[in-house]
Amino acid sequence: MLAAALKGVGLRELLPSRVDRHKQADAAEALIVYVWLRGLTTITESVEELIRSNDAVEAFGFLLSEAKEKLSL
Repeated sequence: MLAAALKGVGLRELLPSRVDRHKQADAAEALIVYVWLRGLTTITESVEELIRSNDAVEAFGFLLSEAKEKLSL
């Protein structure tokens, strides 16, 4: 789910070409946590988005898209 969301928002291209899906998911997870640690989002906001969506890939895509915007990637 996380790897698909990463690709869906155009962040996959920032990783080396030979990175497998597991490491892509790790990168997506790390990016979401990094935005939270920087105080650019809250756990509550993230959880609310995950609950609001019926599609996990779409929900994680939204979180990654927000991270991309907030970090100007």
